[in-house]
Amino acid sequence: MEYRFLGSSGLKVSALSFGSWVTFGDQIDEQRAFETMKTAYEHGVNFFDNAEAYAGGESEIMMGNIIQKAGWKRSDLVLSTKIFWGGDGPNDRGLSFKHIVEGTNAALDRLQTDYVDLIFCHRPDIHTPIEETVRAMNQVIREGKAFYWGTSEWSAEQIREAYHIARRENLQPPTMDQPQYNMLRREKIEKEFKRLYTDIGLGTTIWSPLASGILTGKYNDGVPEGSRLSLDKYQWLREYILETESGKQKIEKARKLTPIADELGVTMAQMSLAWCLKNPNVSTVITGASRPEQVEENIQSLEVVEQLDEEIMARIEEILQNKPEPEKDMREN
Repeated sequence: MEYRFLGSSGLKVSALSFGSWVTFGDQIDEQRAFETMKTAYEHGVNFFDNAEAYAGGESEIMMGNIIQKAGWKRSDLVLSTKIFWGGDGPNDRGLSFKHIVEGTNAALDRLQTDYVDLIFCHRPDIHTPIEETVRAMNQVIREGKAFYWGTSEWSAEQIREAYHIARRENLQPPTMDQPQYNMLRREKIEKEFKRLYTDIGLGTTIWSPLASGILTGKYNDGVPEGSRLSLDKYQWLREYILETESGKQKIEKARKLTPIADELGVTMAQMSLAWCLKNPNVSTVITGASRPEQVEENIQSLEVVEQLDEEIMARIEEILQNKPEPEKDMREN
């Protein structure tokens, strides 16, 4: 396993991490979840990602039970949760001081731990002043309930505002964002955040590296039984991928990429994960799995990174045709 610093912090996270979204509480039971998470741990994964919204809190309960059952040393783990969607009450959603504090306490109870290493604002909240959110996150850290805080799917402008408020008021600033990043979705990581990596030392814990399964190639010829798109609760995603022009174009790109993976002797999933790992601004790639075998396949992507040389990357770019345009140098004629 390779370990990377989380942005400019001193914390090291495994380059491949393990997330529980979709699987824990939705696709697999606790025994299967234990087997997949144990396999990840045994392969050197130390970062395990969760959220209060996943399976209505059931995901955190399952992960907490698994950690207790496994008896892992707490200091060997980097645990996270995300706060925003905590329930149906008027104050159970968003990033108010009240919900951040109460949501954190509830999440810690479900995870059966005194603290999480990372806590994220799961989405921006247009109804709460950013300063209130910054103060609430600082309070959580002051109380020892988290060590670092960050954001998920915030804009560069929102992150920069939160950072400057924190610095101005001598509060703990955000140190990471959790954006979606993959071959088919690149703008935020590769362009929008570009200056944040050096300006504030932003780290990234990317999610959906396989684009909801499209980049595994498993939807090239339809929807396999037992896959995410076969579940009733993901009918909206199925309709988007299979019926919209945008979704169809993404599947077509996956079809065109498949021969490159075949040539390298790797799976599409491994090549897609390796592609994300090649980006030096990616601190960790969050992966999901419903079986131990999937975890083992994902781990092997670490060995594929070096196979993606300039020639292979150029061939991939030729298919993707979506590399963000660099900032124009107006001094150049």
